[in-house]
Amino acid sequence: MSIYRIPRQTTRVEYVVSNSRFIGTIGRADTVDDARAFIQAVRDEMPDASHHVYAFIVGYGASVIEGMSDDGEPSGTSGPPTLAVLRGADIGDIVVVITRYFGGTKLGTGGLVRAYSQTARDAIAALETELKINRIVAGIEVPYPLYERVKFLIEEYEIDVTDEDFAADVTLMLKIPEHRLGPFRDALQELSAGQVEPTIFEDEEV
Repeated sequence: MSIYRIPRQTTRVEYVVSNSRFIGTIGRADTVDDARAFIQAVRDEMPDASHHVYAFIVGYGASVIEGMSDDGEPSGTSGPPTLAVLRGADIGDIVVVITRYFGGTKLGTGGLVRAYSQTARDAIAALETELKINRIVAGIEVPYPLYERVKFLIEEYEIDVTDEDFAADVTLMLKIPEHRLGPFRDALQELSAGQVEPTIFEDEEV
């Protein structure tokens, strides 16, 4: 599953039903503390609102932390459906606060679920996202006769070359998408008859 995240900017949308205003504010949260600070900032910005429902997802893969709150709305009508929309979007490191100004007409439990879900979907639709990828920082030493073919292989596997040093051999510093490391290593071994093997230095999230 591909996981996306959003740039470091805040996006806001508004959804109106039966005179109630639902203002969705969505942003990036790399940590739980970031998410809670974002939620508090929205509360501080609109202190006269009826409710500030929120949901957040921090992390991805096996290290996800989630949070949500109905903030006084009937239990299960706002926080859970908002979180469900976030889960379905495959976006990590994200927080959304849906601020409600009550318009005088009760929407009922079904109406609330629909309103909060729609506001969350509208907020996500307004976002720009970027693919969240772990890249492996590695180095390889390439004999000159293999240089051009190895460079072609690097392009084929969408690997970034960050540095080249031309000495007795060519030393290349690479940033390899984590999911391509195994296939690239196998192809490199086959191309070089086992002469060239990546040396792994660190992981880098981008």
